[in-house]
Amino acid sequence: MIRFIPLPTLRTMRRHAGAVAAAAMVIGCLAPSAEAASRIKDIADFEGIRSNILIGYGLAVGLNGTGDTLNNSAFTRQSLVGMLERLGVNTRDAIAQLKTANVAAVMVTATLPGFSRHGTRIDVSVAALGDAKSLQGGTLLVTPLLGADGEVYAVAQGQLTVGGFTAQGNAQTVTKNIPTNGRIANGAIVEREMEFRLADLHSLRISLRNPDLTTARRMAIAINRQVGGNTAVPLDPGTVQLTIPPDRPGGTVGLLTDIEQILVDPDQAARVVIDERSGVIVMGENVRISTIAIAQGNLTVRVTESKQVSQPEAFSTGGTTQTVDRTKIEVDESPGRQMAMVQTSGVSLQELVNSLNALGVGPRDMITILQTIKAAGALQAEIEVM
Repeated sequence: MIRFIPLPTLRTMRRHAGAVAAAAMVIGCLAPSAEAASRIKDIADFEGIRSNILIGYGLAVGLNGTGDTLNNSAFTRQSLVGMLERLGVNTRDAIAQLKTANVAAVMVTATLPGFSRHGTRIDVSVAALGDAKSLQGGTLLVTPLLGADGEVYAVAQGQLTVGGFTAQGNAQTVTKNIPTNGRIANGAIVEREMEFRLADLHSLRISLRNPDLTTARRMAIAINRQVGGNTAVPLDPGTVQLTIPPDRPGGTVGLLTDIEQILVDPDQAARVVIDERSGVIVMGENVRISTIAIAQGNLTVRVTESKQVSQPEAFSTGGTTQTVDRTKIEVDESPGRQMAMVQTSGVSLQELVNSLNALGVGPRDMITILQTIKAAGALQAEIEVM
């Protein structure tokens, strides 16, 4: 917490021999805490330094009878016939007799890191497309991986590693994890590079992952203080324009290396995030609530049904034993909960949480209270419901 020292105290401090050290201590207290600062590389992305998504369709073979049923998966049958024909095996005349269960059609996905060069290897993920039971023990055949522009950027092939299994008997089946998903470490070879020359840029943009006007301005000021001149200019809440000095040692790469290590204290809007499904509430540091009075209570109606046996009187001749329903209704209006004053104007987040907890409500009731406070105009924050 920032502590402001009154002016008379400062005058008294100047009379002592340690005035310089004391003044430095005061300035350190007024400055933002370095522990709250983050590196620019952790809160922003540089233009052009990015990954690319790849996707492909292929066949996994060698499955132990857990592959696709060819009668139910026409795409697997057609792919199998097409692959065999490319290898010189004509099976179109006997396509109806194909009964193998050791083949599965799969979708192959991968992420191509930025500036990947020819011949480098990347990991791929494989998922069954048909009704295959498991991909365990399978081998992915040569599969081209396409980018968003339709070009082939990598080719995948290799032995599948599956983290799950299925064991089945006549009366019971045991399944662990997802046996129809697999992975191949270093399973794809990069065949095409993304055309982008970072070193030739004279200017680029820095994109904030959480756009904010204050954070963008602080980032530009920190960069200019470190680099000098008017190198960085904030364009909008999510973008900072960076001009590369022509005489900068190390060029663009050297400048970005220095910039990404600069510490910036990111600002954030006052926001309350609510997950209705799990009852989780997350509140930002700047959330404030005006002084309010809250009355919270639950009306509980409990209905209990029971059976009671009615016996005829002793020695009676016409009476019979009957079963009679008995209903008991209890109404609990929680009379012990009264209206409480929550004095939270301009206090910290910890004091706000303590005030709400003092009411003795659970997360579900607290969600309703926060939404009601927002409707009353007393919550100075944005509510986001997931």
